[in-house]
Amino acid sequence: MLMLARHPSATGLRSAVFIATLLLGPVAAAAPARADDDALYRARAFVTGQGESERARGMALCLADVLVKVSGDPQLRGDARLKPLESEAARLVARFSYHDRMAGLPLHDEQGTRDRPFDLTVAFDPGRIDGALRSLGLQPWPLPRPAVMVLLGIRDGAGVSYVLAGNGGRGLGQRLSLAAAGERSGLPVRLPDSAGLAARQLTYEELAAATPARLKALSRSFDGAPLLAGRLDWDEAAGGWNTRWRFSGAGKERDWQIRGVSFDEDFRRSVDRTMGILSGHER
Repeated sequence: MLMLARHPSATGLRSAVFIATLLLGPVAAAAPARADDDALYRARAFVTGQGESERARGMALCLADVLVKVSGDPQLRGDARLKPLESEAARLVARFSYHDRMAGLPLHDEQGTRDRPFDLTVAFDPGRIDGALRSLGLQPWPLPRPAVMVLLGIRDGAGVSYVLAGNGGRGLGQRLSLAAAGERSGLPVRLPDSAGLAARQLTYEELAAATPARLKALSRSFDGAPLLAGRLDWDEAAGGWNTRWRFSGAGKERDWQIRGVSFDEDFRRSVDRTMGILSGHER
């Protein structure tokens, strides 16, 4: 059950009562989500087994991702205000499904029961998600979302440098990771193909030294798309990657660095930050 604070403020009480009504009351009629909205109200989490407690944990994780995707506000990640919603996440769910990560493999030990790994995909009711955001003082970030062009120079552990392309043999892991980060945040991200990079003569060295004027020129060459440009360098001593990013778009310029993390973690954080800049929810 949803618990109210013992001595809530008037504002907090109204918010809590609204959340309780949202979670425990009947589903309010809502306009159906458009086809391009569907992915915003859907998320996936890794779970072990199909037990109720593990499913509840996975649904809570999915709910946090969906609230971030729909609102465009990455600051919701880890926000204590989500705890009451996460504890009752199942009441916001329209449907869910499992994908067996070991499908086709022989069962052994406990892997056929509680410890078997699954991907839990959860689709939430759009009306209830939008209502949950209103209870937090937020609104859905309208579609269409701007597609961000990512220009990334990479220097790997062997000292080989290149620019990440949407095709070709290099950087498959980074491509997949970047796509996953975009899906998680609900922000369209894309990479230029090899021909586009060659036509613009983009190199690791140029991206590392790109000025704001150069980034604006590159943005114009990509039909005015917002740009997230930078470099990703392997740091042997840190056992992770160091990055320097420059964002240019929507009349805003931003710079940041992340040091000593996996490229998966870097992409998640950087795509979140880019989304916050574009949606008006930056820190």
